[in-house]
Amino acid sequence: MAEAGPSVARAIVVGTLVVGTIDAIDALVFFGLRGATPLRIFQGIAAGAVGREAARAGGWRTAALGVFFHYLVALGIATAYVLASRRLPLLVRRPLVCGALYGVAAYFFMNLVVIPLSKIGPQPFTTAPLVNGLFIHAVGIGIPVALVARQVRRAG
Repeated sequence: MAEAGPSVARAIVVGTLVVGTIDAIDALVFFGLRGATPLRIFQGIAAGAVGREAARAGGWRTAALGVFFHYLVALGIATAYVLASRRLPLLVRRPLVCGALYGVAAYFFMNLVVIPLSKIGPQPFTTAPLVNGLFIHAVGIGIPVALVARQVRRAG
């Protein structure tokens, strides 16, 4: 007998890996073209927990911590959408619109709540990172997680 479809837990794991990886690739390309190395990009993520100086001083260990935190955030984003879609069918009936809106909301939540409350503190919005961030969160995070959630809903 063929498997009916992904479970909620599997959808969360797949969603986490997909959106975390898409977002990481975007960061590596976008900030890499501006001179940032992968080491510094992921240390920048870890800086939210340990501070900028400690993140830079920690070398590859804090970069690895940054990768961990990056995927932990992706886990939260995927979990929230997949679980919400179980109660709100519209989220999977209209995955492109709802997913894109969710991605934009996730972007603003990260940049207006999470980062300002971290050891990084409030950051100014600059045009290129803002445009890139909104685009990747809508298209590379929100829509993919909505499509993963849709597969669970169809199977359920």
